[in-house]
Amino acid sequence: MKRRRFHPLQIITYIGVWVPLTILLWDLTHDNLGADIIREATLRTGKTALVLLVLSLACTPVSTILNYKPLLKLRRPLGLYSFMYASIHFSIFIGVDYFFDLALIKEALLEKRFAIVGLTTGLILLVLAITSTQGWKRRLKKRWNQLHKLAYVAGFLATVHFVWLVKQGVVEPWIWMGIVLILLLARVPPVKRFTLAVRSRLVS
Repeated sequence: MKRRRFHPLQIITYIGVWVPLTILLWDLTHDNLGADIIREATLRTGKTALVLLVLSLACTPVSTILNYKPLLKLRRPLGLYSFMYASIHFSIFIGVDYFFDLALIKEALLEKRFAIVGLTTGLILLVLAITSTQGWKRRLKKRWNQLHKLAYVAGFLATVHFVWLVKQGVVEPWIWMGIVLILLLARVPPVKRFTLAVRSRLVS
């Protein structure tokens, strides 16, 4: 059996994605999460899910610009770990914050727009995670690529969720939204052709 070889970037990624959770658990056991532990844990896991999703979306355009194919191997693991953190984020919301009280959860979804957007984002990530295997790729064929373009929708909705969750005047969520829009723009064919032309001139 041929042994699978991992690129150094993959090893760094597989180690790095566990760092935020390790720090969270350390801070939790050492009372370093402040007065509102639930909110802090929710924000941290949600932020990590967003960062990993954006990094996953960035792999293709950055690989195109730099002509560095190993980055493409990071798209799937980054996307799956983004889903993992999003699942923890959602579990804290419904399990710790709302104690699985369906009435309270329903009320939150109806009254809090950030909750609706967050749930929609989570459902998209769930579908993408389930269909991320080679088996589903073979089954869906051309539709697989079309389906997984929803990752950009998830990325944008995640930033909207972030914007609506934090207080007004906080700039960071808008920065993440701008990054997602830039990454989406980079996939537009004319922009992609222009990027490749510029890279070709710089290399030659």
